[in-house]
Amino acid sequence: MKKKPKHIKQEDWDAVESPPLSTKMLSKMQPVRKTHPNIPSRVRGPQKEPTKKQLTIRLNQEVVEHFKSQGKGWQTKINEVLTDYVHSHTENDPGN
Repeated sequence: MKKKPKHIKQEDWDAVESPPLSTKMLSKMQPVRKTHPNIPSRVRGPQKEPTKKQLTIRLNQEVVEHFKSQGKGWQTKINEVLTDYVHSHTENDPGN
């Protein structure tokens, strides 16, 4: 199911009805790659600076649930919290 764009009211989105596909229509369907071979594969673009390092980290379930409950961008939020922690502890560290 396609996600509703933010600029469209929910009531308008719900009012649109798509007709069911007939057997004839279904039989004519082909993969997009076959009908449009020049469309490039979906590839993630280059990462913005500074680049991040992908890794696996084990967190308490409580921590993961807390951040996930905040919705989209929860991993970015964890990164922001950890970055703030690093900065606050680096600035106060007399060894640096």
